[in-house]
Amino acid sequence: MSSVSTDHFPRVRIKSRRAQPFFGRHPWVFAGAIQSIDGDPAPGDEVVLAAHDGQFIGKGIFNPHSNIRVRMYAWDETTLLDRELWSRRLDDAIDLRKRLIVHSESSACRIVNSEADGLSGLTVDRYGDWLAVQFTSLALAHRRDDIVGLLKEKLQPRGIWLRTEKGIRDAEGLELDDGLLAGVEPERTMFIEENGVSFGIDLCQGQKTGFYCDQRDNRAAIARYCHGQKVLDLFCYSGGFSLAAVKLGGAKTSLGIDSSATAIELAKANAQLNGVAERTRFEQGAVFETLEKLQQSQERFDVVILDPPKMVRHLKGIDKAIRGYHSLNRLAVDVLRPGGILVTCSCTGHVSREMFAQILADVSQRSHRPIQILEARGAAPDHPVSTYCPESEYLKCFICRVL
Repeated sequence: MSSVSTDHFPRVRIKSRRAQPFFGRHPWVFAGAIQSIDGDPAPGDEVVLAAHDGQFIGKGIFNPHSNIRVRMYAWDETTLLDRELWSRRLDDAIDLRKRLIVHSESSACRIVNSEADGLSGLTVDRYGDWLAVQFTSLALAHRRDDIVGLLKEKLQPRGIWLRTEKGIRDAEGLELDDGLLAGVEPERTMFIEENGVSFGIDLCQGQKTGFYCDQRDNRAAIARYCHGQKVLDLFCYSGGFSLAAVKLGGAKTSLGIDSSATAIELAKANAQLNGVAERTRFEQGAVFETLEKLQQSQERFDVVILDPPKMVRHLKGIDKAIRGYHSLNRLAVDVLRPGGILVTCSCTGHVSREMFAQILADVSQRSHRPIQILEARGAAPDHPVSTYCPESEYLKCFICRVL
């Protein structure tokens, strides 16, 4: 590492008694924690983070348009936030995935998992010979050319496709559109393999970056509980849990529900692809309304799977998220046979594992049905969690028995 003076960088000072998380290497500096800014940093400029008394904390990148005013990338004065740093961080991330792929039965993998790989605001997924990239921070979006060039050098994909996340313009002041960043555009329907199940995916317009690789191990785990069972798969997207339940687990039948007509068509095609169409049914519908109708008709299932999208994006919406998860799980319990299996997931980072378990405890109490947590699971290991950033443990998956 080269020695470098930080005297010429704008300095962001933290309020008294608010600096401890950043000395602990938390990467997000929210606007409310800032006491003052010395200098006039432009969006995307490198800044020094300091305590209220001027003590050096670390280096980050400034964004006046975001509630996360500074994203932190280094905690010593000698580190430059330059192409060499991004290259080292990418090497570390790729090295982990190479070790994981040796033991994987999937042709899809997360290569970069944002904060957990020291690259806050960057997500990279690999689908066969293509990469799907998301920039969720202005900090790294402004360094897009360096990032894309490094990915080309290190992974040599046939193409790199940019995916944007809903709400990112408002959250980060980013003007990005989905499209080709490098190489050849992927076919609209690509095919991947996961644990012996084949999936057609739409990398260009499907949800997130085309598939939910984070649930890979959970899909395989859930299959063990499904032999001969009647399964209800809610928010089914392209049929991942349903196909694992039927093809891997030997479920008798599975009904998948999703509000997206495109997702339902893709799920039906995936059932045909795997030769299990006669045991699966996919229907477009609103999940809450569907559950209410199933409850009223007294239809019951042996296994109910809940994998809803993120409930809220900001901490101020946490109460709304808790109410939503409670209502959803309560309805799911009502259509589950005694002794049945409830698989319930949350990908809302602001809802902790403890909070999610408490929601289930409240559902158990109000429904007068004991709930046993059999497995408390998270994302697959290509989605690591940073000990510096607890919010990076966004995915919770509980496999429960409901009496």
